Amino acid sequence: MADDELEAIRQQRMAELQAKHGNTAMAVPPSPLTTHVLNIVTGIPVADMALSLYGQDASTKVWNLITTGVTNSQGRCPGLITKEMFQPGMYKIRFETELYWESLGETSFYPYVEYVFAVGDADQQYHLPLLLSRFSYTTYRGNEAS
Repeated sequence: MADDELEAIRQQRMAELQAKHGNTAMAVPPSPLTTHVLNIVTGIPVADMALSLYGQDASTKVWNLITTGVTNSQGRCPGLITKEMFQPGMYKIRFETELYWESLGETSFYPYVEYVFAVGDADQQYHLPLLLSRFSYTTYRGNEAS
């Protein structure tokens, strides 16, 4: 995905958030699900990485796209899901890692990273960082203060 395509996705997502929650990003209510992508080789947050959030239908086991986004300069994707949409169940986040590494002139063993997680209590905060290098990745359930 080219830089202009990533920028178009980011602008579309911000326009949707602003239309729903007002004219400033600060008006966006906090998401009960957050992520933070960090390049662990450089220690720098990963900006401009496309990602997708899916929910699994409990009866059919089919994955349904909930939203897409692009990480900001801090490696975060604010407003990923609203509290109203966040229900107990199975979720999956897909990060487009190959495009990120290509933008750095690098190759990666993993063309994308997908991880599945279970939400038991939708009233809790779920923070799922992705620590990334060209040949490995790690994720965990962390703690996000805001």
